Amino acid sequence: MRTNQRAADELRNFAIERNFQPQADASLLMKMGNTHVLCAVTVEESVPPFLKDSGKGWITAEYGMLPCATNTRMAREAVKGRSGRTFEIQRLIGRSLRMMLDLSQLGERTIRVDCDVLNADGGTRTAAITGAALAVRDAVIKLQESGQLEEMPAILPLAAVSAGIVDGEPLLDLDYQEDSRAEADANFIMTGDGRWIEAQGTAEGKPFSRGEFDRLADLAEKGIRELLGLWRLEE
Repeated sequence: MRTNQRAADELRNFAIERNFQPQADASLLMKMGNTHVLCAVTVEESVPPFLKDSGKGWITAEYGMLPCATNTRMAREAVKGRSGRTFEIQRLIGRSLRMMLDLSQLGERTIRVDCDVLNADGGTRTAAITGAALAVRDAVIKLQESGQLEEMPAILPLAAVSAGIVDGEPLLDLDYQEDSRAEADANFIMTGDGRWIEAQGTAEGKPFSRGEFDRLADLAEKGIRELLGLWRLEE
């Protein structure tokens, strides 16, 4: 039996708390069960050198975990240096967020999203993507309302979720206990119109079949469509 007696295709309870960090240009706390990620946006009136004089903007992300987010204290990466895992996750978040809008409509400014894991119980990268996308939308709306953007860019909703095979059964939205013993696990990012941005699948215990992967994708699509309700509630 899963924690809280969840069904195989059931998400953990999820919610957002907006303006969690009021001094940011936009922020929210994304909660997926006991995984809590603070997503805070800073708008910078400059772009990386490779985009200078291009007329295009940029969206990027940084990701980190607070020392006591996990069962045992993690050393701060400011002290030990960022791990390969951290770089991989923040590149994934940035790639996903850049799919949300036409960067030429931003002008030469950077939207930087800091994703800090306050509490980790599995699915931190997917919770970060889901929360960061909503925070980016809030920041773009503020830019347009303040007159910094002439018109509101079209924004493509997106969300992300994990799925995996545990004890031979495909499950949606793994918590830490499930993820730590999964035979295979995957992360999926999907747009509001049903197109995939990224799918990452890894065998942990034994290889998995195409049919099993398709089942995980089906579970993820169901979960992401539920998470996209967060966008509709705010419209």
